[in-house]
Order: sequence, then C-alpha cells, then structure tokens
Amino acid sequence: MSRYRIAPMPAAADPALLAEMEKIETATLGHVRLTGMVDRRVAALDPAQTARAGVAVTLALPAMCSTLMHHAVSQLRPGDMLVVDRLGDDRFACLGGAVARAARMAGAAGIVLDGPVTDAAEILAEGLPVWCRGVTSLTTRRLELGGTFNRPVSCGGVPVLPGDIVLGDASGVVVIPAEEAAEEAAAGQAREIRVARTMSRLADGEKLGDITGVNARIASLQDPEKDQ
Repeated sequence: MSRYRIAPMPAAADPALLAEMEKIETATLGHVRLTGMVDRRVAALDPAQTARAGVAVTLALPAMCSTLMHHAVSQLRPGDMLVVDRLGDDRFACLGGAVARAARMAGAAGIVLDGPVTDAAEILAEGLPVWCRGVTSLTTRRLELGGTFNRPVSCGGVPVLPGDIVLGDASGVVVIPAEEAAEEAAAGQAREIRVARTMSRLADGEKLGDITGVNARIASLQDPEKDQ
C-alpha cells in the first residue's frame, strides 16, 4: 500500500482575483470574518511582509520527513500558495534555503507552514513570502514516511481545502473559500476606503469617538441621577 495519498492540482486562480485580494489587509478581514483566521503564531518570517494572495496547494507531512515536500514544490505554479500541515510537529523544519529557492523559481505566491523553518536568512534573501512558527536548526530528512498532497489539511487551527484562496501579510494569514474571495475582496477594499477617510479626519484633529459616534452614544446612555 502506498504511503502517499496524492490528488490532482487544484485549478489555478485568476490572476486578476489575486491582484484584487492583495489590495486589502488581513486585518481588514479580521474585522468581519470569524472563520479562516490562521493561528497568530503562524507569523510572517519577514516582519514587513506585504500582502500576497495565492490559491491553496495543500500538503501534510510526517514530523521528520520531507520527501513529499520536494515533490510538492516541484509541482508549484505561479500564483500557488503552498499550505503545509505538519501534523502537530513543532520541532523539525521542512523548509530551508534550497526548498525556498525552488518555490520562488516556480513562481509560488508563498508558503504557509504550521511549523518552523531553517535557513531564515537564505529564505529572506530569496524573497519568498513565508509564514511559519519560528526558526530551528533541526531539519527533516527524505525518509519516505508518506503524507498527503492536495487533500484537506489543517494549518494553524484552520481547515484548508485545495483551491481555497489564501491571503497573508505582516499581520497574519486568512484562508477564504474560493467562491467567497471576489466578494471579500470588494467588501475589503470598500472598508479600507472608509478607514482612509477616518485616518484623514483624525489627521485634521477630530476625535475618534466623535467620528465613530461612540462619544454621542455613551453620552445618550448616561443617567444624570447616578452622578448625584
């Protein structure tokens, strides 16, 4: 029996949709979505990471083994975001400089990894966006222990299906079902326009509570009798 369960690659995402997603911040979605928010400890390796969006290509790897990682990276296409489920392991790094270079040369949007990486400086030098659980010097080996590719996985407490849209930036990672992505992109851009107006009003000297209406609301709830 094969140790590997491998499914076909998901349909490539529309580049125009990915471009629209990259116009918004994950924190914008964090104001309105209660699902799809990856554990904050899966953080951008680059603290100044700008928004990157891609279509989820999913991988689940046993703790010490990176055999299927090498296969998965070899299948990546421009616009793919490799999402790696480490099956609970937080010790072994399956991503280092060579794998990062291979992914970057394939045109990958990035890698979201529910575990640590190694060769952090090399990964950053490659310019490949990576989200992970920190850095370690303990690495995986090609032990042929199996794994799954392009099947449902869990990353940072979030279920991820091949073909989902993944948005990551310096604040974190959000996973969005493909059929919801266009609507979320439009709504997110509209929200960021409103935020920009608020920032402008603050720069002009207005108080935040006046802009949001909170000050007036609190004033309306005050009971004069309680202050006597």
